[in-house]
Amino acid sequence: MVVGLTGGIGSGKSTVANMFAHFSDVAIYNADLEARNLMNTSPEIRERLINEFGAEVYKNNELNRPYLANIVFKNKKKLATLNAIVHPVVHKHLKDFIERNANKSYILYENAILFENNSHLFCDKIITVTVPLDTRIQRVIKRDNTSCEEVKNRIKNQWNDSKKILQSHYIIQNLKLEDTEKEVFKIHNFLTSSKY
Repeated sequence: MVVGLTGGIGSGKSTVANMFAHFSDVAIYNADLEARNLMNTSPEIRERLINEFGAEVYKNNELNRPYLANIVFKNKKKLATLNAIVHPVVHKHLKDFIERNANKSYILYENAILFENNSHLFCDKIITVTVPLDTRIQRVIKRDNTSCEEVKNRIKNQWNDSKKILQSHYIIQNLKLEDTEKEVFKIHNFLTSSKY
């Protein structure tokens, strides 16, 4: 079983995923981390990114993330192009990961843009993490040392919470860590019971 975990930027998806990581019968796939890794290691992605965005997209043999982010978060066409290059490779990588972890109770598939790139179609169940917008913006400014405008540009490219909630099986309000932990435990019990 594949369980999608999503939520807008700054909602605390990774914090929630780390809580699920305490369960030994769960395998976790973080789409952002794996995509980042593949953008640095896949010759196919590298060649296509350089062709599309120029040689500056790699600096010291590493992906130049600020340069790329500055292009794609201001231009929806460029973002769609980036996604079309990266996502098919990530999806294949995910499928291999699922096969390798077939013995687990379920795969937790953490993906910030689960709905936006149709990755929810791989999922049997979906968990959405929510937090008020102001809190999310403040968290990302602090975490990424970035501006409010840059955060809002990134948020514009994601579905709003109400749209995600309508298509989710479980919702976690991630405001107090102890409450979030209780929700994670409850959801894990549902997912591992025979009646989920």
